[in-house]
Amino acid sequence: LPSAGHRFGEYELQSEIARGAMGVVYRAYQSSLKRIVAVKMIRSAMLANDGARFHSEAEAAGLLDYTNIVLIYEVGEFQGQHYFSMKLIEGETLREHLAELQQNPKAAARLMAIVARAIHAAHQRGILHCDLKPGNILVDEQGEPHVTDFGLAKQIESTSSTTLSGQIIGTPSYMAPEQAEGGGKNVSTAADVYGLGAVLYELLTAVPPHKG
Repeated sequence: LPSAGHRFGEYELQSEIARGAMGVVYRAYQSSLKRIVAVKMIRSAMLANDGARFHSEAEAAGLLDYTNIVLIYEVGEFQGQHYFSMKLIEGETLREHLAELQQNPKAAARLMAIVARAIHAAHQRGILHCDLKPGNILVDEQGEPHVTDFGLAKQIESTSSTTLSGQIIGTPSYMAPEQAEGGGKNVSTAADVYGLGAVLYELLTAVPPHKG
């Protein structure tokens, strides 16, 4: 993966924001439009033999234009490196707010109600998230939540929940049973509803429903 401080196509990578199993997120300057964005580089191992599906589903997710969903600007490939650029949300992930929200269950419920409406908006447009967790919910400087990583989502009409090189998408602690079993045809909007409940459970109890 490219390093911060280097140029990547029309993006100047300024600093690393986050790093996970799927890839690395950078704060970047997009020279063509003169704006600051977030760029997520996808690890090549996650896309083995499945790059086309990643692009089609990330592009579908890019059609989501909802206040509390991080907008995807572009999905592309540069010198063999797959990436997508997103609106940059200044703030922290919900994981960094767990302690304070555990002291205020009403605030936790209000925040998750906003997230639930965002997920419902995605479902109405035929997109499942499949990996809802505190680390994929950003909280901006005004305290508003924004769901991210829809670029790794799946289309509801797809017959598989293993969109990335045969790997089951999701995080064990927040994954619905039918999703964990890898039964693609059985994964529906209910999987995201389970994920919403699992995140709320952790906000209220300080631990996720399961540890995997």
